[in-house]
Amino acid sequence: MKSKGKFIVILTLLLGILAGCGGGNSTANSGNSQSGTAADPATTGTETAAANAGGKTTVQFWHSLGGKNGEYMDALIQRFNESHNDIEVVGTYQGGYDETVTKLQQAVASNTAPDVSMLERAYVLMFADSDVLEDLTPFMEKSGLSANDFTSGLMGHSYFNDKLVSLPLNRSTPILHINKSMLDELGLAVPTTWEELKTVANALVVKEGKEVTRYGLSMPYDTWYPIAMISQSGGKFFNDENTSTGFIDNGIGKEVFSYLKDLQGTGALYYPPAQDSGNIVNSMFVEGKIGMMFQSTGSIGGLSSSVDFDYVTAFLPKKDVYANPTGGANVALMAGSSNKEAAWEFIRWMETDPQGGLQFILQSGYLPFTKKMVESPEIQDLWAKEPNRKVAYDQLQYAIDTNNDVAWPEVMHEFFSTIEAIMYDSQDIQAALDAFNKETERILAE
Repeated sequence: MKSKGKFIVILTLLLGILAGCGGGNSTANSGNSQSGTAADPATTGTETAAANAGGKTTVQFWHSLGGKNGEYMDALIQRFNESHNDIEVVGTYQGGYDETVTKLQQAVASNTAPDVSMLERAYVLMFADSDVLEDLTPFMEKSGLSANDFTSGLMGHSYFNDKLVSLPLNRSTPILHINKSMLDELGLAVPTTWEELKTVANALVVKEGKEVTRYGLSMPYDTWYPIAMISQSGGKFFNDENTSTGFIDNGIGKEVFSYLKDLQGTGALYYPPAQDSGNIVNSMFVEGKIGMMFQSTGSIGGLSSSVDFDYVTAFLPKKDVYANPTGGANVALMAGSSNKEAAWEFIRWMETDPQGGLQFILQSGYLPFTKKMVESPEIQDLWAKEPNRKVAYDQLQYAIDTNNDVAWPEVMHEFFSTIEAIMYDSQDIQAALDAFNKETERILAE
């Protein structure tokens, strides 16, 4: 009952978020907002997933990829269908990550869920806690696969109660994007530490009177980047017992936000409006109005084809240690599917066949999620030609996801409010964090 109650609470919360902001990806994958026309979940559920007129088993697959990435996913599905005579996958774009989650919750409640669904990685545990995701372990064993076949830094949200409930798909990580030409003009090196980042960011500032015309650093409005900085300071988002936060009582939270506010105060940091923040900072970076930015690996392709300066990427600068969260989505098999074998064949093919996910990764720029992908000539050639993309994979050795809890989606909503209070309204940092800590403890205790 507790799990179902939490499920309903998050559904109500997400409906409120979507009503207030018009949908989109408020979860941790900035720079990867999707576009397209979302389907009505009532018309795309498993009730249509029986064998079709051609004798094929139909597998319904919901995803959150619009625009170019949606085209790449459509091509992947077409390749699968052309290579399988007995299965037909119907892929349906359901909107951004939050919209997909909301529709999936509604579909589960009405028994119209798809066979397979993409899930933003932070929502996987919430669905698993409600017993609506299939344990993939027996399917993996039957196919001769194991968790060791996958990129370890991307498996942090794949397990729940010793069950393998999802596998990585379109995954990303935040990295530092740099206008190297701008740094070279001033004789500045790419920063590797917070102290160096502060020095370089301030050195890049250009002002006309009191107006800042060029900023040193920016980042989208998101929980991703503060969580990265908390981890770089040796903190954890939740404590080891998952009863409270792990970065407020020890002073790490105040240190992180004080650092950001200090940069904001000198003009070194441009903190964008919440609405469309990823596109805003990307545009400013391309236009030379920002010298560096924390942003998703998913932005590399678009930036590379748009900039007219020497553009490089680097690890997020460290404080005490290198550390970075991961983002993007996993793929899961729904427990209510009546076509599990066919659905698993699609997942298996997508994850491991050279014509499946590998082609999608090459086209989209997301991180390779299996060891064979990483070792493939195609990925190795890509990295040789575009070293900016390899930086993200190399940084996975420092991947850490400390917001791992079924209550994260609800806590995330409160953390966004805290970020707004500090970064937009300049409220007292410690007071805002203490209020957040109290609310987090209440949510975790439910």
